[in-house]
Amino acid sequence: MNDSPDHEVRRLREEIAEVDRAIVAAVNARIDLVARLRSYKASQGIPFLDPDRERQLLDELTAANGGPLSEEGLRQLFAEVLDLTKREVSGSSSP
Repeated sequence: MNDSPDHEVRRLREEIAEVDRAIVAAVNARIDLVARLRSYKASQGIPFLDPDRERQLLDELTAANGGPLSEEGLRQLFAEVLDLTKREVSGSSSP
């Protein structure tokens, strides 16, 4: 077995790494925006958590999903993104 990956494997891995970096950037941008929203809501006396909005978001994303990510996979992914965002915003201060 050859230890050096062929050109196609390297190319695909580079594309995957690029997508992974874009995911990290998008999650960081989302956390920043949610932190700003939380701050604004706090200043206006509005509760931070809005379960109805979360359900609406999941429904909108499910409707917009063209696959190959399954509906169940999308809902699991965004349930984790929402939980992660809440944890990060609750325990973080802006850098």
